[in-house]
Amino acid sequence: MQRNKLNKNLLQTLSSRDNFVIPDKKIFDLPEKVLQFGTGVLLRGLPDYYIDEANRKGIFKGRTVVVKTTALGSLLPYAEQDCLYSICMRGKVGGQLVDKTYINASISRVLNAQEDWNTIRDFAISPNLELVISNTTEVGIVYHPERIDANMPSSFPGKLLALLHHRYLHFKGDIAKGLVILPAELVEYNGDKLRDVLSQLIVHNELGQDFINWFNAAVVICNTLVDRIVPGKLPESQHKEKEITLGYIDELMISCEPFGLWVIESNDERVKTTVGFADAEAGCQVVPSIHKYKELKLRMLNATHTFSCALSILAGMETVKQSMADDNVVKYLHNLLFQEISETIIGDGISEADALAYGQSVLDRFSNPFLDHRWESISAQYLLKLQVRCIPLIKAYYLKFHKIPNYMLLGLSAYFVWNKNDSNNMVDLLSDTSIWGSNLNEIPGLSPRIIFNMNKINEKGVFYLLFEILKNV
Repeated sequence: MQRNKLNKNLLQTLSSRDNFVIPDKKIFDLPEKVLQFGTGVLLRGLPDYYIDEANRKGIFKGRTVVVKTTALGSLLPYAEQDCLYSICMRGKVGGQLVDKTYINASISRVLNAQEDWNTIRDFAISPNLELVISNTTEVGIVYHPERIDANMPSSFPGKLLALLHHRYLHFKGDIAKGLVILPAELVEYNGDKLRDVLSQLIVHNELGQDFINWFNAAVVICNTLVDRIVPGKLPESQHKEKEITLGYIDELMISCEPFGLWVIESNDERVKTTVGFADAEAGCQVVPSIHKYKELKLRMLNATHTFSCALSILAGMETVKQSMADDNVVKYLHNLLFQEISETIIGDGISEADALAYGQSVLDRFSNPFLDHRWESISAQYLLKLQVRCIPLIKAYYLKFHKIPNYMLLGLSAYFVWNKNDSNNMVDLLSDTSIWGSNLNEIPGLSPRIIFNMNKINEKGVFYLLFEILKNV
């Protein structure tokens, strides 16, 4: 059976059904309200997903103009598919399997920064434009001392400032024509960092006090936190199988997990009004502070990955999915999450209900049967991850409960075995403040317990020690 490519005309032949959602044709008439820098899968699988969902529910009522900022890849698939693409959401929620496909219609057009700069400038002065979203990788928010009045600036902040200044001049400094900017780059305090870079560029370009006043009063730049695994394109065999099931060809199809979180930090009423799509899904929120969400992600998701990484590798497991098929590892993760990590971080704005809900989502995400998240990949920069994610938890647990956390310590001990550290030298290693930020031997009983764990793992294997800990606790 011949299949046609996904586009507006094909939509007329499709209908929504269980686990398959298509857009209403009215969405194509909505005004363009968003300028997005980046075509990456994280943007298409998270912010663009929330915008599309809000449009379906009649909340946001706006579409997105996307700027392709790199020379890699072609825009032809976007043109051929009228910027439509499928999102295959696959995983678990509350222990139940989810496998649902959405045709996303949030994007109205995709422009090439190099070839379409004048068109992008024209859109920058549209009265409908309200919002800028970006994800230009971790190195995107970096200061480059460049002029913004000669051709197209090379950096993302340079491009953004050029467009803001163009908008300022066009609307003659009207405060009401400012924009809300939501950087989604995976850097801490991304909004603050972007504002600092733009401020440096303003000074470098000598744009004057009047523009500085407009920038400070009319442009709101928010810190944000994004959290969703978006692997992107399905493996070729699965992609073809999905196209057969759906009945059309889709070169832009991507996959993602059901869990999604986009937290936007702001107390500004303009942000709450502009970011109307935050009312469409619980995972998208405008809050006064993102601290709670950063801490939950860092300690309950990231630290759990790190604590269980070496343990799983030593047990002969290659993927997170394989680890979740073992009852003892699942018990370990459950106890690590709910008996130790959550009990450590509750307080300082994090409630027991917050920790319980997020911890359950972590178990759902770990047990996603559609993801092959390799422990070898997770082990990258292992020591740095321990320093940032895990060691502060061990210290905090001891300060709070005056005892050593069994499951955290097992994960740390497994790292030392995996890293081929000598148990005879552990006292010296743990005293190295340049590595740990403090002398870990000051925690009573820590080094003897680590040495004991390491010796047991080397003698009898990690599963033996895991079983003993689970049996005795």
